[in-house]
Amino acid sequence: MTRLGACDIMGPLFQSFMDLLEHLNDRQKEAVQTTEGPLLILAGAGTGKTMALTYRIAYLIQEKKVDPRQILAVTFTNKAAGEMKERVEKLLLDSDVLSSGLPTMGTFHSICVQILRREIQHLGYETSFVIYDSDDSLALVKRVMKELQISEKSFNPKAIRGAISAAKNVLQTVEDLERSAMNTFQQKVALVYEHYQKALLRSASLDFDDLIMKTVELFEQHETILQKYQYRWKYLHVDEYQDTNTAQYRLIQLLAQAYRNLCVVGDPDQNIYSWRGADITNILQFEREYQEAKVVKLEQNYRSTPHILSGAEAVIAHNKGRIEKQLWTELTEGEKVQMVDVDDERAEADYVLQQVSRSLGHLNEHAVLYRTNAQSRVMEEACLRYGIPYKVIGGVRFYARKEIKDMVGYLRLIHNARDDASLIRIINTPSRKIGAKTLESALRVAVRQGFSLFQVMAAGSDLLLTELPESKYAQLQRFARLIEGLQVFSREFPVSTLIREILYRTGYDKMLLEEKEVGQTRLENVEELISVAKKYDELELGVGLSTFLEEVALVSDTDELQGSEDYLTLMTIHSSKGLEFKHVYLIGLEEGVFPHSRAAFDPEQMEEERRLMYVGMTRAREFLHLIWARRRMLFGETQYNPPSSFLKHLPPECADGEYLAQQGEVEMVGRLREVGREEKIVFSDEIPGFMQQLSGSKGFGSSASAFIEGDELEHKVFGRGIIRTLKGDIADVEFEHYGMKKIALNVAPVRKV
Repeated sequence: MTRLGACDIMGPLFQSFMDLLEHLNDRQKEAVQTTEGPLLILAGAGTGKTMALTYRIAYLIQEKKVDPRQILAVTFTNKAAGEMKERVEKLLLDSDVLSSGLPTMGTFHSICVQILRREIQHLGYETSFVIYDSDDSLALVKRVMKELQISEKSFNPKAIRGAISAAKNVLQTVEDLERSAMNTFQQKVALVYEHYQKALLRSASLDFDDLIMKTVELFEQHETILQKYQYRWKYLHVDEYQDTNTAQYRLIQLLAQAYRNLCVVGDPDQNIYSWRGADITNILQFEREYQEAKVVKLEQNYRSTPHILSGAEAVIAHNKGRIEKQLWTELTEGEKVQMVDVDDERAEADYVLQQVSRSLGHLNEHAVLYRTNAQSRVMEEACLRYGIPYKVIGGVRFYARKEIKDMVGYLRLIHNARDDASLIRIINTPSRKIGAKTLESALRVAVRQGFSLFQVMAAGSDLLLTELPESKYAQLQRFARLIEGLQVFSREFPVSTLIREILYRTGYDKMLLEEKEVGQTRLENVEELISVAKKYDELELGVGLSTFLEEVALVSDTDELQGSEDYLTLMTIHSSKGLEFKHVYLIGLEEGVFPHSRAAFDPEQMEEERRLMYVGMTRAREFLHLIWARRRMLFGETQYNPPSSFLKHLPPECADGEYLAQQGEVEMVGRLREVGREEKIVFSDEIPGFMQQLSGSKGFGSSASAFIEGDELEHKVFGRGIIRTLKGDIADVEFEHYGMKKIALNVAPVRKV
């Protein structure tokens, strides 16, 4: 059977929507055509769950004549929501059924923002609220702790912020925490939580966790509002249901209780986010809660080869907390899973990059996955040596860069002058000689009078004048006039023009240009922000700014994993969820690293580690490499750990490597392919590892000072090339067979010719 993606199908090719269903397998069809009552779609990795979900939405609209506006689909990332929306629109391309409107499709947080923008005044908040990100949230926690004279040395602000977030994810109020506090730390958390929430209310702001918690609170306290949204969305769809936390579960439960047309899609085997509140019991107990529910299992995999699937299934089969299913595929067998033993983390990186360099495809077909962020460092250094472009997902994101957060801070303050966090961020950027003591004095006055910082500054409070020297008072007044002028400007010009005006009026552009090359790069980042903002310029003035700020606040790491750039992807397995690559390299497969040491004596955590391994393995389409090192320097210590126990689960028939336990020792018999030939190597403590043999070439490695522009050099991987430009130790080298590459001469395996 030929399987088409939803985006490949155009309406005119088919006489009716029913023709489209012929491109689904039997289980997918069953899921699509089960439209009434509760439905649990158990969708294994790569089984076409997005296709089934989008077809189901289109089927409801086209065949069941459901008003599109009565359909809600919720997922976890903007990228997934955008893909879902695009597929539904293409499926119904030639139909006029969407003329009345589109289904509501978005993330939990974006859906809640839509509701709160219309209804939050019923909870005493302003509808123009600002959304705090994690940095803003932490800054506010620190400020509250300072006001309460709670020492940061005694109580970690990040730990307190995390505890407040965890409380909100399970819908715990300040009163709940106060009642349940069992020790001094929990008592301090409850105290900070109380004042933190008051500060948010005073600033007309919500943090990320509030978006769902406040929506649940709204529905529970106002029955008529809940009924309005129950009637509006009679058909509910929830993607990745295994990742829902208590607050998300309660939100969906409230919306579904009137009509019970709830379709949830998920896979208990891919529940890997318990550390951020995801509760696997939500999906495991779905049939108990909805006893009339129908269950459809999607088990045909369209992504991975049989060898990869067999290995992943053999690993996850050892978990007890799961619903039984068995993935299968019609794809050809392909390469066996490569199980690779190396000496240390540097040999590990060399092995990966040798494989990447030999591949004929694009770099973005390869992904290196690891258990902890710390493992990326050695891989990054190796990429510099080999001159291989790379991107670390989960590193410093575009929207997390200082200059971008500063510009967004100005925009937020212009949009909502009560946003104290944004004011504190940008009031002295560029420098206006307004120090911490001045701000503390102003903040004391604001808290005492029940106003925001900006209100106190703009009004010229007499009390403020008594607290501050006249010169500092005048500086605060000048800043207030600057923001007021930009507020007037924002009512007359679109967002992109407003950002340019902020750069000019505040002197931010001059500040960046004084930083020379670094500043130029930062200014280019701001220019990119202006490009992003232009798509909001067509919206009504004011609406464009609020919409832009809302979407910036809701963007996530993997949403930024887009575009046509060709680079090697480095990321944690947690970040890889929902993605797929032709080549996957799972590194650090040692006991204590993966599975993590903290799971050793906790069966539930060990099951989650095993689910994480399953997720990592099933990201691979054609080639999967599982790599472990005899020794590894990690967190400042050299560790000598045995291979991951997960590797022992792989059947010999699906892997080019077999672990044999013999008298307490573990050996690996592996088959590794080299260019044009195969060589069988036995790895043990007595025989040098493959990578030691491979990287033992002599004569490579030179100081950057030995080179000048125009020199010819030889690279161990790319061969001969000529240095075209040289800045410090970074050279642009034109290679005979690989074209232009940027490499670091101090660490690259090169020699002068």
